[in-house]
Amino acid sequence: MQVSVESTGTLGRRMTVALPSDDVESAVDERLKTIGRTARINGFRPGKVPAKVVRKRYEPQVRSEVLGSLINRSLRDAIRQENIRLAGQPEIEAIDEAPAVADGQDAADVPGFTYTARFEVYPEFQAQFDGSIAVTRPTVTIGEADVDEMIDSLRQQRTEFTTVERAAAKDDQVIIDFTGYIDDEAFEGGAAEKAPLVIGSNAMIPGFEDQLIGVSAGEERSIEVSFPEGYQAEHLAGKAARFDVKVHEVKQSELPEMNEELVKSFGIEDGQVESLRADIRKNMERELDQRVETEIKSQVMDGLVASNPIEVPEALVGEEIQRQKQQLMGQMPEGADASMLSDDLFREQSIKRVRLGLVVGEIIRAAELEADAVSVRARIETLASSYQDPQEVIDHYYGNPEMLRNIEGLVLEEAVTERVLSEATVTDEARSFKDMMNPPKPAAPAADDTGSDDGDQSANQSPEGA
Repeated sequence: MQVSVESTGTLGRRMTVALPSDDVESAVDERLKTIGRTARINGFRPGKVPAKVVRKRYEPQVRSEVLGSLINRSLRDAIRQENIRLAGQPEIEAIDEAPAVADGQDAADVPGFTYTARFEVYPEFQAQFDGSIAVTRPTVTIGEADVDEMIDSLRQQRTEFTTVERAAAKDDQVIIDFTGYIDDEAFEGGAAEKAPLVIGSNAMIPGFEDQLIGVSAGEERSIEVSFPEGYQAEHLAGKAARFDVKVHEVKQSELPEMNEELVKSFGIEDGQVESLRADIRKNMERELDQRVETEIKSQVMDGLVASNPIEVPEALVGEEIQRQKQQLMGQMPEGADASMLSDDLFREQSIKRVRLGLVVGEIIRAAELEADAVSVRARIETLASSYQDPQEVIDHYYGNPEMLRNIEGLVLEEAVTERVLSEATVTDEARSFKDMMNPPKPAAPAADDTGSDDGDQSANQSPEGA
């Protein structure tokens, strides 16, 4: 087998492989002999068909099968021989079949079988990371006030609403019908019936809830508001609207008393408030550690991408684009057409992901990092600690090879993060627990929750489903 490789770009390669005619003909002859042992052709007994007849009948099909098999095998051998790190599947570009050997002709005198394959290779580089990668490391202390706020939040989740015969005030829940109009025409997504809404929850667009203060059951009211300029439904953004509202009920919120019964309802068997506080603090610390770890790792990974602007194989980018498409299609309604999604929508993010994967992989290879059993076990135990039966979760991970590989990948990412941090410029930044867990976001016109009906049911009722 003769192999030659030429570059067609930074990562593109064209490889030509030539196989001796002897290899092709011997493989064809062997296959024809096998067929001849069982061939059934009219006029001949099974297994007694003359070789010339078998060749005439089956050679074209056999030769095609043999050539396909030889291409697959020789291509693997050639890639291994040339120490090529193949990225994606090779494409057979051209095939120059050797002519069949005529009777009495020596196979050595017949030109060999040649084909050309085009493919991409992985880039060869040394991953760069140094003090130019800047990382801000959050430092957070959980205070008693943070625990108090969390307990208050838990109580808020158990809020009960009882109907009252008075005008609505802030923090009351109103049960309403509403229909939205723009230029006196109702718009799609701007109506709901018997929707529960807590006044002051900021579940609706700005100004909507404030104008419900003072309404009473049975009252009808028109509300004038404007959609924010950055509203997610572009056809509504910045437009003035009127909502005709009918009030069915006004309900007063009642927070449950922090007593033994309530504490036990949160899974604290002894019913003691101090036990609840200790459990809450433990959960807060675990979630905080995860949030800090995630933020630091995100900065490190962004820094690695910026510090290593390597060219990436288009084959890998294409695979990542399809993977992202499939993930998005899984979130869309049944019957959605993937052809509606242009590859360009995913290209930039896919290039970034592929580049990061290559850089992280190179750091792992160069530093000979491994996901040792102790680190993997520690990671799984940390994840399992938030469940009621941690051992059951641990056993589940170790019983699922794919989940275990995912954990091993996380452990390796952590090792890479630590290695980069040892060279990066790290600055500590004090933050509050609240800011750490709920970082400021761009103002949204509406939330996802309009409150709960009798503390049990949530609703997503707001214009355009916002």
